[in-house]
Amino acid sequence: MGEYIGLSEASASTIRRAHAVHPITAVQLEWSLWSRDVEEEIVPTCRELGIGIVAYSPLGRGFLAAGPKLVENMDQDDFRKTLPRFQQENLDHNKILYDKVCAMAEKKGCTPAQLALAWVHHQGDDVCPIPGTTRIENLDQNIGALSVKLTPQEMTELEAIAQPGFVKGERYSKAVPTFKNSDTPPLSSWKAA
Repeated sequence: MGEYIGLSEASASTIRRAHAVHPITAVQLEWSLWSRDVEEEIVPTCRELGIGIVAYSPLGRGFLAAGPKLVENMDQDDFRKTLPRFQQENLDHNKILYDKVCAMAEKKGCTPAQLALAWVHHQGDDVCPIPGTTRIENLDQNIGALSVKLTPQEMTELEAIAQPGFVKGERYSKAVPTFKNSDTPPLSSWKAA
């Protein structure tokens, strides 16, 4: 039986260094219409090395399914309430993306969540989105996204709506390590135990 190793929120250089030691099977990263910064360096690195991509939060932590009303219905202790993108000063702007996704979904005859999930599915056979599904009705809707076929023109239209940098607010607070701020230190800096 082979060994399979995966990484999460790893920088491109960390992925390369790890892959040189042992083949990396998959990299988990946040990828959706509202989190596209991984397309610059991380996705191309994975593809160059033949590493599968596990896309978490493909529905923008639920925002692309419910829009701003999601925040109104969150429990008091829901950690998303602390995230910069869900703060009121960013929410009003981010609603523009949700409204445009809704309009396109209506034309396609699907829900905004199905459209957003279909966009991630259409990124390639090397991408496996993992939406956090807590209700049966959401599961049914997510499965329905597999039937939503997007043309290259529709993909381009969605990408124009959700250009990298359009969404206001960082994914996490600065205290949370992500691929942007947590590179593996060089081996020369490690101390022997």
